Amino acid sequence: MYPLYQLGNPQLRVFRTNFFIRLVRPGTAQPEDTVQFRIPMDVPPSPPTGSNRKRDYRNVRMKKPDYKVAYVQLAHGQTFTFPDLFPEKKQSPDGSPSDEDIQDRLLDEQRRRQSRDPRRGGVPGWFGL
Repeated sequence: MYPLYQLGNPQLRVFRTNFFIRLVRPGTAQPEDTVQFRIPMDVPPSPPTGSNRKRDYRNVRMKKPDYKVAYVQLAHGQTFTFPDLFPEKKQSPDGSPSDEDIQDRLLDEQRRRQSRDPRRGGVPGWFGL
């Protein structure tokens, strides 16, 4: 059993929430010291949002899941920039294709060969004359 936490003592436990929090890129411009999160409905802040305007192929309304938005303001002087998850590929200076470009091209070609032929109408490739 862990001793009770007292101010000044090292923390021996990690406290986690009972719910999931998602960091999201804000739709509108926010100050650099503000971070936006989506949190589940059973957590108190802000009114719920969720859209039911979209319809499926049977013209039945489809509802997006409800969520709440929490804006967290960082301490004075701290800023947050959303990480660039998909940086642009760099070109080689001499103009020749890099190893990554060749590998990507080969993978695309292999995927194209393995994809189904739309003219066959869903009939598998092994079933033919």
